[in-house]
Amino acid sequence: MHIEEKENYTLISSEKLKFTDFLAIFEEKHTDLKEKHLIIQLSESLNTTEDELFVFLKYAEQHQQNGTSFVVIKENIDVDKFPEWFNIVPTLVEAIDVFEMEEIQRDLGF
Repeated sequence: MHIEEKENYTLISSEKLKFTDFLAIFEEKHTDLKEKHLIIQLSESLNTTEDELFVFLKYAEQHQQNGTSFVVIKENIDVDKFPEWFNIVPTLVEAIDVFEMEEIQRDLGF
């Protein structure tokens, strides 16, 4: 797992690990990251299933409650299978767009 601090958010990228290994490391590190805006970029080599992505719902909800963004990047996923408030997009550009939109909403008090 690679953690990169950007100006306004933290980008977490998976490496060539199994999803269970990535998740174990993420859960361990999340304690230090729970107050930050997070973008999780899952590589195609991770072979993540839609069912495995549901584990991120609790983190997305936690971030939403504390006023921070949580976005998952994963290609070829049917986003209609996930709750509307769960941000899952296919590219980093779209993830940054979601983060910026949520930032504007928070600034406006929505």
